[in-house]
Amino acid sequence: MLAALLYGAEDLRLEAQPIPAPAAGEVVLRVGVATTCGTDLKVWRRGGHAKMLKPPTLFGHEAAGQIWAMGAGVAGWQLGERVVANNSAPCQGCFFCQKQEYSLCTDLSFNNGTFAEYLRVPAAIVRQNLLPVPADLPDAMAAMTEPLACVLHGAARSNIKPGDRVVMLGDGAIGLMFVAALARQGAEVYLFGGSAARLQIGEALGAAQTFNHHAVEDIPGLVKRLTDGWGADGVVEATGSPAVWELAIACARPGATVNLFGGCPRDSRITVNTDQLHYGELTLKGVFHSTPQYVRSALDLLASRELPFELLISEQRPLCDLEQVFQDMKARRVIKVAMLP
Repeated sequence: MLAALLYGAEDLRLEAQPIPAPAAGEVVLRVGVATTCGTDLKVWRRGGHAKMLKPPTLFGHEAAGQIWAMGAGVAGWQLGERVVANNSAPCQGCFFCQKQEYSLCTDLSFNNGTFAEYLRVPAAIVRQNLLPVPADLPDAMAAMTEPLACVLHGAARSNIKPGDRVVMLGDGAIGLMFVAALARQGAEVYLFGGSAARLQIGEALGAAQTFNHHAVEDIPGLVKRLTDGWGADGVVEATGSPAVWELAIACARPGATVNLFGGCPRDSRITVNTDQLHYGELTLKGVFHSTPQYVRSALDLLASRELPFELLISEQRPLCDLEQVFQDMKARRVIKVAMLP
């Protein structure tokens, strides 16, 4: 089969690999669509990920397809059945899993390799996070289950109440999904990004107002003007930049929750004003990944067609164009691309 392997920073190669065979409890999918992700772009640019992978490795983590083969002991599934496989599953036995803090699991089973013709799904994921795709939901939509699950987890952890005024920093796929999730919770969302086209999609997904950050000299000052001089009730950062983490904190009112969702480079540091943090009773919260609960909620929301998430798919391309697709993502010419093996 043809598969993409990441060897290092911006070193992505398409190579012939053997079709994987499932071990006990595993399944192998014939990939229908694999979608690109901002995390993939970040990993491609940096050459690795602190949690999910170390090169050289099969690459990609969002996909939907059909069951091609099943290992011994797999029950309840049929060959040819359309499914989506999340890219991870918790161990269910560690300290954090016992507390139902599954995103902090010390032995998360990660799976990479969706940019390929076939994908082996580990047994832990088969048991917990392999889900049937509704007949009327296209593969490209179903493949977005994983990032949307992360967003729903993040939105639930952001302490947002109906009527809250929330600043969203970042107009990538994750930021735009956050707009939809937060607006769905009843928040008034102010989206800041750098692309007029993406900001327009943000409006379609529920943003109350959008702003091109290139045209705003003082974002915290603007936020205060929008919020009667106080600052935002909540702020979500989805760029993975330490400078934007600090900007997010500067946009918050006393008592606000700041969700620092975008993963920064390893060993990054930020500076926090201790007076603002202490006397303003800020909650600074890092939120990572998702849980099985939100994987199911994400697929249900996608299947409902309540929100136009298809707007996030910029185009479809064959797998042989993957390198060019990442160059296009780097240049912000596309949001998400549906890769066809």
